[in-house]
Amino acid sequence: MTRGKVTGVIANLISIEAQGSVTQNEICLIHSEGKKLKAEVIRVNGNIASAQLFESSRTINMGSEVEFTGRMLEVELGPGILSKRYDGLQNDLSKMGGIFIGTGEVTDPLDDDVLYSFTPIVKSGDQVQAGDWLGSVQENWVDHKIMVPFAMTGYFTVASVSKPGDYKISATIATLVSEKGEEHSVSMRQKWPVKLAINTFKNKLRPYNILQTGLRVIDTLNPIAEGGTGYIPGPFGTGKTVLQQAIAKNSEADIVIIVACGERANEVVEIFTEFPQLTDAITGRKLDEKITIICNTSNMPVAAREASVYVGMTLAEYYRNMGLKVLMLADSTSRWAQALREMSNRMEELPGQDAFPVELPATIANFYSRAGLVELSNGKQGSVTFIGTVSPAGGNFKEPVTESTSKVARCFYALSQKRADAKRYPAIDSLASYSKYLDYPEFIDDAETTLQPGWVPLVKRAKDLVRDGLEARDQISILGDDAVPVTYHISFWKSELIDFALIQQDSFDEVDMNTPIERQRYMLNKVMEIAETAFSFSDFEAVGVYFKKLINLLKQMNYAAFASASFKKYEAELDAELTKEKKPIVSGVNLTLETNHSDEN
Repeated sequence: MTRGKVTGVIANLISIEAQGSVTQNEICLIHSEGKKLKAEVIRVNGNIASAQLFESSRTINMGSEVEFTGRMLEVELGPGILSKRYDGLQNDLSKMGGIFIGTGEVTDPLDDDVLYSFTPIVKSGDQVQAGDWLGSVQENWVDHKIMVPFAMTGYFTVASVSKPGDYKISATIATLVSEKGEEHSVSMRQKWPVKLAINTFKNKLRPYNILQTGLRVIDTLNPIAEGGTGYIPGPFGTGKTVLQQAIAKNSEADIVIIVACGERANEVVEIFTEFPQLTDAITGRKLDEKITIICNTSNMPVAAREASVYVGMTLAEYYRNMGLKVLMLADSTSRWAQALREMSNRMEELPGQDAFPVELPATIANFYSRAGLVELSNGKQGSVTFIGTVSPAGGNFKEPVTESTSKVARCFYALSQKRADAKRYPAIDSLASYSKYLDYPEFIDDAETTLQPGWVPLVKRAKDLVRDGLEARDQISILGDDAVPVTYHISFWKSELIDFALIQQDSFDEVDMNTPIERQRYMLNKVMEIAETAFSFSDFEAVGVYFKKLINLLKQMNYAAFASASFKKYEAELDAELTKEKKPIVSGVNLTLETNHSDEN
């Protein structure tokens, strides 16, 4: 084992004189007051290694002894990860004593004393390789697969596998024999370095299927695909954290990994205490049963911010290899980038734009590339869908982190301060936002089959109508109500109809807070039927009165259970307005209504 001694300390940047070979990203332990503080080598120059310390450096002295482990930063993988609260290094926070995390304090991320009921999947004589399923245990309600360790290379023959029964995670559950005749004992737990992607799958597929989030402005207008990537930029107070929590609560994901990276401690309290106790909209069970939280707040060691996002992604990849849909949320990646900038500046590297490292775009691209939809060796599919928030200073979307993220993320959800101030939630600007999956041939073909023919063109047409309405609104605001043709008012109110009926949702209403995709399909067709109708009004006042009535009926439909008696009642009233043979009279003004209403709806 290589050893060394500390020769310099600049905040959490430690210079070490090594007395042997050292490699990049290797973990070293710095001896300080009877404790071993963990650090990661980030640069090697001759026999001098620069390491970023994951702890406070106040107790480190010149000449302090250092030992190099020969291993990268790793996480423990196995049953018991769900419902846990970890710090950025995967220490179990519930096992720590006191209010604050002590310097050098380490806890076991898994529970070795818990018994899990093991059921074998393979039998003696079967051929397996890294990532293949050996058996399964029940973790909360998840069928947790026990796999051949990812670090094992080549093919192996199953010499023996444990019978069904209760075992601890450290117990041997299978013995594998390599092609060279070497025996390997496999337990339920394994380790994997967080900076390396888990790539034991057969193929990485192009995302094609909508990951339902229950939010209409996302699923209908700017969908994210299962295994896709997206990001949520926005200034302070526009609801980035709230939106992420709504997605976590309402999505159809099997597993949710939440990384609180660099957020203020008071903002994380709700994630720790109240949020996990919510009811999962899909399963009806406590949300906590499918969630793992990784926390590295702004007052915790800055270097651990980088580690926390990689720990979260590695856990997500682990569950993906079980054939599960995993949703990973990071709040916020800007704090991670700031940690990279801080370390780069301390090492006196050549700065890029706004003093961020010049390799920032490559680092972000490499991280986002670890998400995706994969086909496993047994033909099953698993996915990691990643959505990160970005906190640009002053809402400046041209700053380096936002720009670098926009080049790699396929979905962009722009939060609007104007919509937030107007109490229109979610405050996502549907026009500034986009989903590149709407242009994927695979996505279009799947939507044609699972939703309806012409789905993507219909969605794009809806966005065009919203855009036309906003342009009409600007003209009305500049010239005045009387100075523009009535058609401008009709365009504006059609866009308002789409906004109120589709884009806005009430997160406090049990029905409206989560809209299944089938209901979204039905309501989009209903709204577009109205929006594509040719109206003729005598004056602009009649336009507003008439459309407000339609909007009210559509909102009442949104609050009613789908296809319920109440839902059908409001729909019948809406249809009656659209199918009246005589000219409707609104505020004493006659107006003519031409409709393409179809009896199919």
